[in-house]
Amino acid sequence: MGEKFARSHHALLSQGEENEMELFGYRSQGCRRALCIAGYVLSCGLLRLVFYWKPAWHVWANCTPCSLGEADVTLLRTTDEFQIYSRKTVTWVSVSAVNNFTSDCPVTADERSLVNRAIMKPELKVRSIEVQKIRYVWNQSEQQFQRAGCLEDGHTCSDIHAKFGSGLSQEERDIRRLVCGPNTIDVPVVPVWKLLVRELFSVCLWFAEDYKEYALAIIVMSLLSIAVTVYDLRQQSRKLHKLVESHNSVRVTVCRKGEGFQELESSHLVPGDMLAVTGAKALLPCDAILLSGGCVVNESTLTGESIPVTKTPLPRSGDARPWRTCCAEDYKRHVLFCGTEIVQSQADGSGPARAVVLRTGFNTAKGGLVRSILYPKPMDFKLYRDAIRFLTCLVLLAMVGMVYAVCVFALSGEAAGEVVKKALDVITIAVPPALPAALATGVMYTQGRLKKKGIFCISPQRINVCGQLNLVCFDKTGTLTEDGLDLWGVIPSEANSFQNVHRFAAGRSLSWGPVCGAMASCHSLLLLDGKIQGDPLDLKMFEATNWELREPREGLVSEGQFAHALVIKPGPNAGHVPVEGIAVLRQFPFSSALQRMSVLAQEIGGEQRVFMKGAPETVAKFCRPETVPPSFGQELQFHAARGFRVIGLAHRTLPPGTQAAGSPREELESDLTFLGLLIMENRLKAETKPVLEELSAARIRSVMVTGDNVQTAITVAKNSGMISPTSQVILVEANERSGSPAASISWQLTEASSPNGHGNLETRIPVGGRGRAEVERRSYHFAMSGRSYQVITQHFGYLLPKLLLQGTVFARMSPGQKSSLVEEFQKLGYFVGMCGDGANDCGALKVAHAGISLSEQEASVASPFTSRTPSIACVPELIRQGRAALVTSFCVFKYMALYSTIQYLGVLLLYWQLNSFGNYQFLFQDLAITTVIGITMSLNGAYPKLVPYRPPSQLISPPLLLSVVLNILFSLAMQVFGFVMVQQQPWYAQHNIHSACHPRNNSQVENSSLAPALGANGTGNAAAGEVAANGYKSYENTTVWLLSTMNCLLVALVFSKGKPFRQPVYTNYLFVLVLAVQLGVCIFLVFADIDGLYSHMDLVCTPTSWRASLLLMLLVTFAVSFVVEEAVIENRALWLLLKKWARYQSQSPYKRLERTLAQDSAWPPLNKTVFSEPRGSPGEASKAAYGNPAFESHEDVL
Repeated sequence: MGEKFARSHHALLSQGEENEMELFGYRSQGCRRALCIAGYVLSCGLLRLVFYWKPAWHVWANCTPCSLGEADVTLLRTTDEFQIYSRKTVTWVSVSAVNNFTSDCPVTADERSLVNRAIMKPELKVRSIEVQKIRYVWNQSEQQFQRAGCLEDGHTCSDIHAKFGSGLSQEERDIRRLVCGPNTIDVPVVPVWKLLVRELFSVCLWFAEDYKEYALAIIVMSLLSIAVTVYDLRQQSRKLHKLVESHNSVRVTVCRKGEGFQELESSHLVPGDMLAVTGAKALLPCDAILLSGGCVVNESTLTGESIPVTKTPLPRSGDARPWRTCCAEDYKRHVLFCGTEIVQSQADGSGPARAVVLRTGFNTAKGGLVRSILYPKPMDFKLYRDAIRFLTCLVLLAMVGMVYAVCVFALSGEAAGEVVKKALDVITIAVPPALPAALATGVMYTQGRLKKKGIFCISPQRINVCGQLNLVCFDKTGTLTEDGLDLWGVIPSEANSFQNVHRFAAGRSLSWGPVCGAMASCHSLLLLDGKIQGDPLDLKMFEATNWELREPREGLVSEGQFAHALVIKPGPNAGHVPVEGIAVLRQFPFSSALQRMSVLAQEIGGEQRVFMKGAPETVAKFCRPETVPPSFGQELQFHAARGFRVIGLAHRTLPPGTQAAGSPREELESDLTFLGLLIMENRLKAETKPVLEELSAARIRSVMVTGDNVQTAITVAKNSGMISPTSQVILVEANERSGSPAASISWQLTEASSPNGHGNLETRIPVGGRGRAEVERRSYHFAMSGRSYQVITQHFGYLLPKLLLQGTVFARMSPGQKSSLVEEFQKLGYFVGMCGDGANDCGALKVAHAGISLSEQEASVASPFTSRTPSIACVPELIRQGRAALVTSFCVFKYMALYSTIQYLGVLLLYWQLNSFGNYQFLFQDLAITTVIGITMSLNGAYPKLVPYRPPSQLISPPLLLSVVLNILFSLAMQVFGFVMVQQQPWYAQHNIHSACHPRNNSQVENSSLAPALGANGTGNAAAGEVAANGYKSYENTTVWLLSTMNCLLVALVFSKGKPFRQPVYTNYLFVLVLAVQLGVCIFLVFADIDGLYSHMDLVCTPTSWRASLLLMLLVTFAVSFVVEEAVIENRALWLLLKKWARYQSQSPYKRLERTLAQDSAWPPLNKTVFSEPRGSPGEASKAAYGNPAFESHEDVL
């Protein structure tokens, strides 16, 4: 019974997705709610505020656990390491208002649909919750909440065509809209009242303390802060509105069952609607599956890649598997994503291009982008965890001060209300309320500096994390190398052997044949406004043929035979061609997951052919073995090792009369004939080598993750400096086997040689004793393919960390494998950056600590950072700025903590005499000193040179703790010394604040309003009367306040770090000017001796010698603090020596593994092949790899 209740009470929401959450059911209880309301009243709203920040406590206090089917309140908890709670109320949606709908009829034609299963009968209502803008409805048959606003994943390809091909009826559409909600993406603005709550407690307390001026000043500051915050929110909202402003008001054409086409607002679209895709330059208002016709779209807002993408219709397959599984990793080629621009739509014989709505609202790709900005994934960064711990310590310190204040004031006979106010006042002093704002200011400045450099950020909390990056993964093509390729030549294959290389010299065209036909037709190019657009590789290949792309409606094809086909015609320089042209009837666009593309082409006046191009190894698998030359592997390796990008070509001639238009792709791509190799020259970008050298000098690892050939990648890695000339490259190959054992892995050393006069050829050499000795003398790098990586993760998990430790080249990697690789590096303890430029890198860019997309877009769903300059020079710049921001955060944190502690110590000292700082004294310290310093202290820019070590990542570290503790002790010693010494002065009198003044001042004071409280000799009749008359004025107050105020200035100077991570402090001109002005004002206050000013500031005049003594105390404290900070705290050599003496070693997983492998003489095992052990065997269990759920992502990348 208990287990059954536990299952019904608890469930997983969005299982396996990035936003997976645990869901718990609760039922509200009236008596509990009444008790809580009473608690709100008795605590003056404090309990409600606690429940606001702790939603789990709110639910536990008001509700009792129950099954999810009976719950009216749900409690959600994230499944990551943060376990963040949120509370959601179950709402009811009524569908009874829909015309012609009764409880005894099915809602939709598909009885298995979620809409049918969600409606409770006979009530005709739907239970739902909304979590992060996504609506979930209660599925009665499966007893769980499921996401609404999406077409069910279980539909097969034929189901989608049959059930949704003719559109939805009006009644079904109305019901779906009620259940799924409108197709809108709304961006809310945070209410101002929520921002006011944080300051409410302190302001009320200060009014109760009669600190009216201070409370009013805080209100003014809060209003200014709120104004700035609201402005910032407005700016962010405007940017988001640019993404969504056109989404909610697009006019679309939909097909209604039995009614034909209708035009309506996009907000009325529902999953299952049939959408007519017409026109160009239109934005898609939803995600949709293309069913007929063709489309070319621009997905740059989602992927950062501005190359037009061709979409093909979903095949009418009889496969019983769900459509997404049936289409495998290539299913995105059939999906039109929300927010993308329709560049071109192509009708077919049945009419305009049609697509069925797949997802609406925040479920769409565009909605996902907005949600990722509105609800960023929290960062598990040590700085933030330590900040909470440090603030907790300050709260505990405040508690000690509260106890001290209660004891002092209670024993002196003060009223209970006064004692409580004085005790609570300690909290507002000890815990700096401006700390979050000060930390946010530093990040905001860095974000502005990045923007000036052309780097845009949609996740500011990741900026500090960039300062800790110690490994960066790079895509190759378009990132390390030029985006455009130069066509070097083609090597045709005839009669099972390679022919001479055809070089595309000036004026030398390729003669007609299957190779020419493949180059002219097997691409995704299109004609837009008279200009050919598409992938640069396709463009270079096509231009070399001297053929032309033309619109079919220009009369180029007779009788409209190919009215809806792409037509390619030979140009004037194409030479003699026996055919009129080529019409592309079907296209299967290139997929990095499949590593190939193919087309079905009809020669106008000739034969019907299938052409394929792609990775040579992949293309060869589809060819008849007898057509692939025996020297295929050697030829491929030779050109790949020279840094060329090699593409395989193949074709098949179809028999006359074959109706291939509806044939499955698998059938068309079988029994091909190998045509040859296309050789493309891919040059390094000019900035690639200097940037990689800079990262290497800073001890930041560089790793290449590419979809290209492994030998090409190795050569590019060597040419770019990623692999040094003195290093060896070990090629790791893992293969699955039939039978047992299931897989094997081997290591082969590659060596540069120059056969036949060719340089840079990577040759595998025998690995005997000489090979091992060579590797032991020189550093080594592992290189592997995506296939090997997949086998290793499945069968050799215990070897994966060892391989990643020296892995530098990962080639032929699919998008999913790239994401997995980044996660595996993170499990080893690396802070990983990822830099890429295309849709293939989206997943890896998102899961990395810092993903940097090279794109012209300001923001994309692809990554937190976007660089408008297509250059990896943005990577060291981001690391520099991240390091500067991180150090700035430490500086500001230390300063704010020490400022509050200095003020806290001063107030506690004065509490001993039942005294405190005055209103204007607090105002001066908090506003004129600390606020201005907090704003200007973060303005230091990043130091231009990357040093070979990183700034500390945690506050709870010996140097930082020692710095704070020592400066607290220095400040305490100085204030106590001043407090005690002033009482030892010969002119000191406890109850006569004018005993040290000049006679002139005494006579003036006697005529003031304070004179009646003084006796004939200037002394008071009673201590209480004097305190009441003098207010906060006393020699101790003046001494302690002046010391603490100027100490805040000196500490700011000591804590303002410059090199090696930030520019020197003197380059921060505004900060230096502020310090100079503030110090001048403070010295003026010390020596001014102006009665009116002193009276407002609650100061008393003292002898000049004592004022000089105060400056001397400050000078000594500053000198000691500065010397200790520079000679001890910032002395890196000293701390390294102490670590060595204490035998301290880094506990990062990759560091521990490095130390282990350094002692392993058998690693790497160059001279043997390792076989996997059977799954579930004891050996396998003992060698089980580590796991890190925090970085395990199952997200479906675009």
